[in-house]
Amino acid sequence: MSSLSTANEPLLAQEPHTLSPVEVARHLQVIPERGLRADEIDARLRQHGPNVLPESPPRRWWHRILDQCKDFMVLVLLAAAVLSGFIGDVADTLTIALIVLLNAAIGIAQEWRADRAMQALSQLAVPHARVLRDGRVVNIEARQLVPGDIVHLEAGDMVPADLRLNHVAQLRVDESTLTGESVTVHKHVAPIPSESLPVGDRLNMAFKGTLVTNGRGTGIVVATGPATQLGKVASLMQADGPRSTPLQRRLGAFGKRLSLVVLAISAVIFMIGVLRGEPWLLMALTAISLAVAAIPEALPAVVTVLLALGARAMVRVNALVRRLPSVETLGSVTTICSDKTGTLTLNRMRVQAWHTWHKLPAGALWRAVALCNDAVWDDARESWLGDPTEVALVEQALSQGLDVAALRCAQPRVLEFPFDAERKRMTTVHADGSAAGEAWIAMTKGAPETVLPRCVQVLTDHGTEGLDADEALETARSLAAQGMRVLAVAQRKWSNRPGSDAADAERELTLLGLVGLLDPPRPEARQAVAECLAAGITPVMITGDHPATALAIARELGIADNKAKALSGVELEAMTDDVLRDAVEHVRVYARMDPTQKIRIVHALQWHGECVAMTGDGVNDAPALRSADIGVAMGRNGTDVAREAASLVLLDDNFATIVAAVREGRRIFDNIRKFIRYAMTGNSGEIWTLFLAPLVGLPTPLLPIHILWVNLVTDGLPGLALAAEPAEIGVMQRPPRPPAESVFAHGLWQHTLWVGLLIAFLCLGVQAWAFANANPHGQTMVFTVLTLTQMAHVMAIRSARSSLFTQGLRSNLPLLGAVVLTFALQLAVIYLPAFQTIFHTRALTLNEFAECMTCAMLVFFAVELEKAWQRR
Repeated sequence: MSSLSTANEPLLAQEPHTLSPVEVARHLQVIPERGLRADEIDARLRQHGPNVLPESPPRRWWHRILDQCKDFMVLVLLAAAVLSGFIGDVADTLTIALIVLLNAAIGIAQEWRADRAMQALSQLAVPHARVLRDGRVVNIEARQLVPGDIVHLEAGDMVPADLRLNHVAQLRVDESTLTGESVTVHKHVAPIPSESLPVGDRLNMAFKGTLVTNGRGTGIVVATGPATQLGKVASLMQADGPRSTPLQRRLGAFGKRLSLVVLAISAVIFMIGVLRGEPWLLMALTAISLAVAAIPEALPAVVTVLLALGARAMVRVNALVRRLPSVETLGSVTTICSDKTGTLTLNRMRVQAWHTWHKLPAGALWRAVALCNDAVWDDARESWLGDPTEVALVEQALSQGLDVAALRCAQPRVLEFPFDAERKRMTTVHADGSAAGEAWIAMTKGAPETVLPRCVQVLTDHGTEGLDADEALETARSLAAQGMRVLAVAQRKWSNRPGSDAADAERELTLLGLVGLLDPPRPEARQAVAECLAAGITPVMITGDHPATALAIARELGIADNKAKALSGVELEAMTDDVLRDAVEHVRVYARMDPTQKIRIVHALQWHGECVAMTGDGVNDAPALRSADIGVAMGRNGTDVAREAASLVLLDDNFATIVAAVREGRRIFDNIRKFIRYAMTGNSGEIWTLFLAPLVGLPTPLLPIHILWVNLVTDGLPGLALAAEPAEIGVMQRPPRPPAESVFAHGLWQHTLWVGLLIAFLCLGVQAWAFANANPHGQTMVFTVLTLTQMAHVMAIRSARSSLFTQGLRSNLPLLGAVVLTFALQLAVIYLPAFQTIFHTRALTLNEFAECMTCAMLVFFAVELEKAWQRR
């Protein structure tokens, strides 16, 4: 056997699609039936590297610094400071430069925290693969795959590496990410002689990053990471960079408009100061410092930090955010369309009842469900693995005394037609061990309304009889009305092996019986539904189950009342779009729905202005997940396709987690609004103070270094600490936020204006008192009032409605610590001689400092009165 190539040489002498699976396996030194040995993996991983695509190198630290300092106004400020240093005021120059650098350091730290948060999220979303190693199928991270691994594929999987297929069963793959071709490709295993085939014509290959849409198969890994077809074009597929969220774009546009206003005000302040005889360089530095401090160029960046930290916090409630804008959208959700099985229920199926005709012993029924079944025994876990319904069926067959392993050995599967959402049934063909000579038997199980019309007779205790389909359907309905999921099971014997046409194999069947399975509701689901209704959110159930089953569960959970009716997929199909738009206003339960019909439901709800969250786990759910405002995929039992299409992944597949995510989304958006309220109000106070002082005949109240210092200590830690603010009381007792609602709604801009004016009047009042009394501490007092009033303000706006006395100081310790630290720094600037020289401050007397504290408390109680008025 030849040795493997080195990392720089091709793995195979020929293109793998030109070789047979046996030749590929021989070249890669692997036995397809057993997989690689454990002792081979590490050497191959070292040789070929991890199975990951090349990534852009991380940004260098000096690039981050330059990005922080490349703002035009910052550069103008530094230039003016350098000019001031040349004239003679070197201390001011150095101090201004230091404060600018400290601001840059805070910006870099914020960016680093956002990057860390997003990296943590991406690590939680690591793709996995099912691989055969040492004769056992194991689930591993896709990055650990090596050439020669045998990978198992099923509908819904993302292909984890380039594979040479060696077994397929109705396997179809969506290769649009690689070829741009939207039509799915039917795969086979036969060699294709031509070496120079385009990727889209290599029908015996499955390529990394493509999606399995139907069937199953296995393949031998022939390329990983950069060596894959996707890796070769990775540079073309890299994004231009992270896209801004809608909120960031709105704030960016607002910031640009506000910048023009601030620049105009700064120019007016400069001109008035010069006309009054103030030194032109001092006025230039003052005007530029005000522009640097008041222009909210950092708002979008801070929002990124808050969103990223919020998304990271959502993992604690088992919700993984895949797209940052969805954190904003969660607070606007008005309708949650949820699947039933596993989301509203426990997904722990058990057989509750079964029905055969005319006292037929159920042995034939259990043989059929054991054979037409993909559940497999896992020796390591000592349990059955697979779909919960199939596990429940095989466990029931075992409890009836059937030796499932021996049965499968005696009647091996020779052909299969996997379950799909369109047919709603599954068929497997087996060698018929009970017949003399060659014979085959097809076993079919699925939804009664799709299986029973294909049955022409029923098996009884004395042979086959004609089937009364209406009577059989009524029996199925009676089981479903008790909350059970009902399956019909049938068979057909063949003297010739059936072909590859499912419709042909699934005709003229003999009904064996009906099986009813029960999946109890999750204990927490009823409370979550009640919380939804209290929050103005309408929960809707969309399921593939029988209408009676769906209604029984929906009524138990409070989604539907006793008068409600379920809309079936057949009924929906017959509706025009206009009729459906009317129906969605009152329908709460949709049953026997195809995933493709979910898109029509989403569009009909959105037509009414609803903000829709839609759950899904299957391949065909992906279009509906993309169409919804929030696509929600299942983390445990969902497919890779669904997770790729979703913006939110439930790590525990639990409906209550969606509600918890909505609650968290509302909290995050509230905190973003609080930060904007805080930052804009502080800026407003600074602008009014500097703008009004010369108009009322007062000298310039602040030096450039004071403005920059206030901007540094107030916009940094206290603002970001608002991200840790707990959810508002009653956050889930208010209606959803309209998606198009301005971030300045609910009186935010009015608050910014009047509190900013109040801060300015207090600053100017203190300055006027000092000026009238020839007190040399006036400028220091204004400087102190401006800082302390912003600290008082941030404590007062921790809640939009509740009083701080109700919340308590200890409910946000990071913010309390930030305020205490800022207070201590301000004291240092006022009272320590070294800082007095740098900041041109004077030590305040006890009475003067008490006046500054009184001004701060006036702002605090004014905002508390505003909240009290709103509560009333």
